Amino acid sequence: MRVLLIEDDEILGQAVRDQIAADGHAVDWMQRLDDAEVSARSVAYDLVLLDLLLPDGLGLDFLQQRRKAGDVTPVIILTARDQISDRIAGLNAGADDYLVKPFDLSELTARVAAVARRYAGNPNPLVHQGDLEIDLAARAVYRAGQLADLTAREWTLLEALLQRPGTILSKSQLEDRLYEFGGEVESNTIEVHVSRLRKKLGHDHIETVRGMGYRMGQT
Repeated sequence: MRVLLIEDDEILGQAVRDQIAADGHAVDWMQRLDDAEVSARSVAYDLVLLDLLLPDGLGLDFLQQRRKAGDVTPVIILTARDQISDRIAGLNAGADDYLVKPFDLSELTARVAAVARRYAGNPNPLVHQGDLEIDLAARAVYRAGQLADLTAREWTLLEALLQRPGTILSKSQLEDRLYEFGGEVESNTIEVHVSRLRKKLGHDHIETVRGMGYRMGQT
């Protein structure tokens, strides 16, 4: 996924960015709402991680403005505000989840995955694709009962294709899911990842549509 992290705390921001990146997602980290606004207008994010108190304003105002503008990107609020009234306000403003600081980074990973599944229209963490059994919660893939050892990038690429079965995703769309602003992307990166995935999962699951991109068959 391509994730927008809006957090002004240096230590927490680095920890969250590193955790999400280690999970294989691309992360753009902004410490001000004005910078986040510019990013949100230029990139189709899959998820926003939003602090409520930023140097130039309130995260809740940012969220409400985005929702009023028709933006349906899922949002998880990250905040030290732990009152029930604060949680209710965040959820009523359009947040999809609410995580109180300090939190365990592994819990953040689980909540990110759960929100992503809901927005992909498949809250069930188990997906079957031919001889593959894919556990989205455990981030594990079994081929004919044998665990396939995927890297974080390979998993993210597979997840992107699974979220839109039968839909063609272009090379640039897949690059956006894998790399943040300023990330170095070699011209054949996607082809290399797809080739490695096919070796591990079988060649029949991911189809190349010449001149257009890649797609996954229907589950």
